[in-house]
Amino acid sequence: MPSLTTAMTDPNKMIINLVLFGMTQSGKNSAGNILLGSNDFHSSFAPCSVTKDYSLGHSCHLHSFMHRGGHETTLQVQVLDTPGYPHSHLSKKHVKKQVKKALAHHFGQDGLHLTLLVQRADMPLCGREASSPIQMIHELLGHAWTNYTAILFTHAEKREESGLNEEEYIQKASDILLTLVNSIHRRCVFQYKKESSLNEQRILILERIMEFIKENCYQVLTFK
Repeated sequence: MPSLTTAMTDPNKMIINLVLFGMTQSGKNSAGNILLGSNDFHSSFAPCSVTKDYSLGHSCHLHSFMHRGGHETTLQVQVLDTPGYPHSHLSKKHVKKQVKKALAHHFGQDGLHLTLLVQRADMPLCGREASSPIQMIHELLGHAWTNYTAILFTHAEKREESGLNEEEYIQKASDILLTLVNSIHRRCVFQYKKESSLNEQRILILERIMEFIKENCYQVLTFK
């Protein structure tokens, strides 16, 4: 079972561990690549699930990204990508077993800082199928899941086109999404498809994620 601990890291360097969950074609691989500043994860359009196994990616070092304890801190990001669920070919039991094994293997000692539920901003979160990734996060992380989960909205340029600001978008969302947002302490971040400013977008997203991690006092979930 997961347990809580405080991240004990070199004050001059911090590694944050993120895991991506979401339904098929939610944009997890693309989001992972933006977080890493790389093309570690295969991203393409397909009428079925693209990811069939978990994959771990490492970012380069972001020097002087933040200050912690009076020190300039270098940041490195580790992202665990997981098969989309519901999956077009894999059962829930199989996906859950794979992800549980990956969490224990990759984040067992260093711990998980945050789970990102990847959700398309141009598709409503509603119905039993849409709740499946949320249920899986709950089952894998236990009772602390709401403190270690945030929503990453992909295709957020569609929200801009609608004329809604981020708060208006959330308020007009489905009851399922609104309840979820409130349960995770309104931890949300929006990803916009602006090819000319991917690095700037990456920094903005990581800064927001670091705010969430700081709210948790740099605690992590460990898997034994």
